[in-house]
Amino acid sequence: MEGIPFLASYYLWLKAFHLVAVVCWFAALFYLPRLFVYHVMSEDQVSKERFELMERKLYNGIANPAMMATLTLGILIVMGVPALMAGGWFHAKMALVVALIVYHIMCKAHMMKLAEGENTKSHVYFRWFNEVPVVILILIAILVIVKPF
Repeated sequence: MEGIPFLASYYLWLKAFHLVAVVCWFAALFYLPRLFVYHVMSEDQVSKERFELMERKLYNGIANPAMMATLTLGILIVMGVPALMAGGWFHAKMALVVALIVYHIMCKAHMMKLAEGENTKSHVYFRWFNEVPVVILILIAILVIVKPF
């Protein structure tokens, strides 16, 4: 392993905590749009306020910190072992990570519109929207484990 010797020596620890952060980030991104479904389907103000609170706490308390930990640990891993960037699989994975960040930001935009009462999306839209991170996760897992190119 080349790169920054200090980081390379902790490669497996960094990788383990990176995986934990990824799992937490995806868990939040799987659940948040499901809350949007229930939020859109709710009819009384008390329920809507409860979903707004749940969405905000999930986004700010879990999704954001998990995303930041995922990105920080990923950067540290690459700094410690820059040879990881040599494969085409890595560049494809990075494109998917960028897509996931965009999805994360879209979740924030939807959350804000729901809180402001300006949402124009249906529960069906959010059910389909909820499938996006599943596809991204499958593709990333294949790229990281199989390294097809």
